[in-house]
Amino acid sequence: MLELEKVTTGYNTKAILNDISFTLKKGDFLGIIGPNGSGKTTLLRVISKILKPWEGKVTLEGKELDEIGHRELAKRMAVVPQRMQELFFSYSVKDFILLGRTPYLGRFQLLENEEDLRVVREVMEETDTLGLEERNLEDLSGGERQRTIIAQALAQEPEILFLDEPTAHLDINHQVEILNLIKSLNQRKNLTVLMISHDLNLAAEYCEKLILLKEGRVFQEGLPQDILTYKNIEEVYKTLVVVEESPVSSRPHVFLVPSKTKEKRGK
Repeated sequence: MLELEKVTTGYNTKAILNDISFTLKKGDFLGIIGPNGSGKTTLLRVISKILKPWEGKVTLEGKELDEIGHRELAKRMAVVPQRMQELFFSYSVKDFILLGRTPYLGRFQLLENEEDLRVVREVMEETDTLGLEERNLEDLSGGERQRTIIAQALAQEPEILFLDEPTAHLDINHQVEILNLIKSLNQRKNLTVLMISHDLNLAAEYCEKLILLKEGRVFQEGLPQDILTYKNIEEVYKTLVVVEESPVSSRPHVFLVPSKTKEKRGK
């Protein structure tokens, strides 16, 4: 569905991404991981048409993003940002989710129609936000607010969902709640998902494939068990870890080695 071919880009004159190539296929659940400054968020900005490639190209089903209008693109791809602008906090949950129907409004249409209301009710059911519809976003808990933001993205009826660290600042219970929801949508609706995550264990548990970035380049791409090895993590993150197989899912689980017990490998 989505393909990056040798993409290089950045800000002002500084390149952040260098020669990035990968393909996102229909139904994929792809995780992008890497240390701070490795280019994860910049990559999301490129594939969501916020930032243009200096070199290379991004194509959606063979068509370059520059050739696709913003309204049409919003019907096919939705982004759940890491942080939401505070100007939205005064919205009720229902009105905020209805904003996701903006790409479907006619040129002079200001009010939602029956189809918009049907879609919004459906995504509210899926995200367990129906009971919140009259509440303001500023009054919600972190988990409730994140489910509402995801509901707005789903109201766009996208084929691809991009998420920038969707569990940041959430407690463990809400992290699992949000990722279970996303995984369920991926499996039940064949929704294609690309998720940026700083949490290696959550990425390993929920993503089917991972791309590990290092200094703006693809260091390695593949299955979680192939990417999350102690050698790869120590090479990219510059810290000692132990990687073991989860007894529940057989996915890799990463443990940090406390600094006072660090020893060189091989001793």
